[in-house]
Amino acid sequence: MASAAGRRRIDDSLVLEAASRITERDRYLSRLVLEHQVLTTHQIQQIRFNSQRRTELRLGQLHQLRVLDRFRPLVARGSAPQHWVLDTLGAILIAAERGIEVSDLPWRRDKTIALAGSAQLTHLVGTNGFFCSLLASARHQPGRQLAMWWPARRCAARWGSFVRPDGYGVWIENSRRTAFLLEHDTGSEPSGRLADKVDRYARLFAATEERVWVLFDFPGPGREAQARRALARPEVPVATAVLTAGQTAADSVWLPVEVGGQARPDGRRFRLADLPKPAAGDMDGSANG
Repeated sequence: MASAAGRRRIDDSLVLEAASRITERDRYLSRLVLEHQVLTTHQIQQIRFNSQRRTELRLGQLHQLRVLDRFRPLVARGSAPQHWVLDTLGAILIAAERGIEVSDLPWRRDKTIALAGSAQLTHLVGTNGFFCSLLASARHQPGRQLAMWWPARRCAARWGSFVRPDGYGVWIENSRRTAFLLEHDTGSEPSGRLADKVDRYARLFAATEERVWVLFDFPGPGREAQARRALARPEVPVATAVLTAGQTAADSVWLPVEVGGQARPDGRRFRLADLPKPAAGDMDGSANG
């Protein structure tokens, strides 16, 4: 985070300056960062900008206005990208927009600062990158839309007594609607833990009488192949993928898990929009994203 000496003081003049300079795109990004806690420079570029230079320029301006703050986590090799979080004035603007107090927002500056050293940061950024790739795909391809994106904490509030997905999404492509629950896997969990997750999804679907795809995003093909047998449950529609550079979650990367964890005989991977529709619909199709 920026040092206290280098940060502008929040006062009436800064609030008025920000109010006159903030665009609707800035407000959208602020709301997104509030909801999903942290986004990297690249992820923000995917969502709303056409070049890295313009992204960095505008983010620098939002940092000066104290709408967003930034940090670089320590990594073993090289340099991490800038990670962007909501700053105090960003929270003030969102609260004013909603007609509530800042204290009513799901935001606290101390918790935001603590995120920089959190053991969950890499997982959170990876999960957000999955959804940002879908937003990027929708930006550049007519007829595509990420109609809903729930973060893990919203999923936990809804279904936490059964299971805690990393996210819930609804993808629309050419009027075909695909709802899914995401498990972003970093390779750290044993197979027994993955099997337990699928059991929990089975109980959730039995209780709600609804079924959607459960998507497992793996870090590499070896991990994917190892995990697939543990994910086989006939009552839970599971598909797995390994996203490589240049691919998005909308592409032909999804391999449904068949009985016994085997792949389809033809080895075909599906686009997200082309996954066969489960027997029941969205988990919460009436909710707003």
